[in-house]
Amino acid sequence: MTTIGKHLRRAGCCLATLLLINPALAQREVDPDEVGLSAPRLQRIAELMQRHIDARDFAGAVTIVARDNQIAWQHTQGSMDISAARAMEADTVFRIMSMTKPVVAVSALIMVEEGKLRLGDPVSMYIPELGQLKVAGGEDAERDITIRDLLTHSSGLMSGPAGNNAVEISLAPGVTLADVIPQLGAAPLEFQPGTRWAYSPMYGLDVVARVVEITSGQDFDSFTRERIFEPLGMHSTYFYHEGEDPKLTKLYHNQGGELVEAPDMPFANGSYLSGGGGLHSSARDYLQFALALLNDGAWNGYQLLGERTVEIMRSAHLPDTLPGRSAGEGYGLGVRVVTDSSRKPTWLSDGSFGWSGAFNTHFFIDPEEDIVGIYMTQVSGFPGAFTLMDDFETAVMQAIVD
Repeated sequence: MTTIGKHLRRAGCCLATLLLINPALAQREVDPDEVGLSAPRLQRIAELMQRHIDARDFAGAVTIVARDNQIAWQHTQGSMDISAARAMEADTVFRIMSMTKPVVAVSALIMVEEGKLRLGDPVSMYIPELGQLKVAGGEDAERDITIRDLLTHSSGLMSGPAGNNAVEISLAPGVTLADVIPQLGAAPLEFQPGTRWAYSPMYGLDVVARVVEITSGQDFDSFTRERIFEPLGMHSTYFYHEGEDPKLTKLYHNQGGELVEAPDMPFANGSYLSGGGGLHSSARDYLQFALALLNDGAWNGYQLLGERTVEIMRSAHLPDTLPGRSAGEGYGLGVRVVTDSSRKPTWLSDGSFGWSGAFNTHFFIDPEEDIVGIYMTQVSGFPGAFTLMDDFETAVMQAIVD
């Protein structure tokens, strides 16, 4: 497509965007060609997922692609409950695990905008037990870890065996973030803060969630519901559901090529609000969150974050040259950031960002092409998870024809 043609298409879509001021209109679906996508090429997404379903890598999937703020592709396939022969549904709810982390980052940034928190603040300002920490091997940390360190996974807190083996955390019913987070002061850091990237699967972002509780005066469930989910129309997103949620898919474990039902994570005790991975959501719900980030913090008539704040969130705070990062991919605040697409095994544009969840959920936002892609399945132990992420991104991006 010519540059002029692309601008004309996007100018037309800008008018549509101005009309999207409530959740009902935000769900508008269009023919793919209206937003420069090829319907036959989008079908390759379904073919990709079906190959994995047929191979019993996972039971079912929901996939969504939105461009210029309109849904151009939404597809369900496979099962959400194998034993009950229940087909996957568009509003199926998933345990999104680490796709909780970008929500935590947004929550912290809301507090920064309100002047109640700074990214450079030492965490010990809010949780004294997390000051003057030791590093693996016994030396003192050269400085306190900061909020930015936690959001970028460069703190060294609970990101490897030294810390994980040093403390034994009880998550019995009734235990909360306030009970657990101070105990992490007994865990040594894996490295000096800021010197490398190492993923903290759970507790690093749990600390940030606790800081949001302290600075906002609300528990993290109430904060996210009132400040993010309800204004964006995310009515199927929650930490805990009152009673059984009939929309919640079964969780499966890939055990030697066979799918067996698996129990919930131990931290799901009814009271622990894990910022590292405690949320449940549907693909359509999470799309609202992603569209808010794509649109400079504004969606459904609600200003979630300021434009500059979103730019800060999706900037590469850590370069791809920092030990621990992969070629062509830096790290922002709660999200990976593509810094050099030519060095990545995917077709996303530079500046694309997003994240994934341990039970095989994934989203990306490509601001250059005004496109969001999301898939949700529900399986642990799937060895091909990272390859699927790359394949999905390429399947979406190759469908762009205009």
